[in-house]
Amino acid sequence: MDLITSGTGIEVLLRWLHVLSGVTWIGVLYYFNFIQTPFFGSEIGGTAKGAMTRGLVPNALWWFRWGAMFTFITGWCIVFYRMSLGIPLTDGYMTKVLTGGLMGTLMWANVWFVIWPAQQVVIKNAEQVAGGGEPIPEAAARGGKAGMASRTNTLFSIPMIFFMIAAANLPGFLSGANDMTYWLVAGGIILAVEVNGLIGPGAATQKPLTTVSGTIYGGLALWLVLYLVGAFLNS
Repeated sequence: MDLITSGTGIEVLLRWLHVLSGVTWIGVLYYFNFIQTPFFGSEIGGTAKGAMTRGLVPNALWWFRWGAMFTFITGWCIVFYRMSLGIPLTDGYMTKVLTGGLMGTLMWANVWFVIWPAQQVVIKNAEQVAGGGEPIPEAAARGGKAGMASRTNTLFSIPMIFFMIAAANLPGFLSGANDMTYWLVAGGIILAVEVNGLIGPGAATQKPLTTVSGTIYGGLALWLVLYLVGAFLNS
């Protein structure tokens, strides 16, 4: 019964739920970006897009957004539990967790406040057209905005997962960073990437996000920049 009667057991339970929810969320995110979107851009996929948007996408989006919600909730529960043990936010472990948590929180916000509202319009448009009605004029633009936010989330996921893993497995990294300077630099970079994902589709800085390879390279580039920032401030 240690799982529910001890602090350690409760933390293990929270971590299990956090990882399980995260696998669900990121798995569907990768499906959308690496499989579905390229398929919709193909000849066969273009023909099937309307039917899939009405039939498959709503179910996928349900798992997507609730996976994001439970990942978000359990992640912050773990942070608050660690804080209750007296671990300060300036601790190296917490700095790494909060770096990943900042990206994860922005990803969660993108899901619930950008992607999901926009996809509701896209789904309604597909249903309306299939029923013989007129298309919704703003559906294409809303879909494009959702696509950029989704690609930004995919980009964020690469460094986010690294920082979460590094918290427990790379103790020397960010163990003695100047926290104010670190957050000004690292936080500023992360927020700049987020703002780029939210500006109107078609902006020159969003061009790498229009391809799967560009998104992956962008994620690796962000990981490297954030790692070097942490390593430099830790030296």
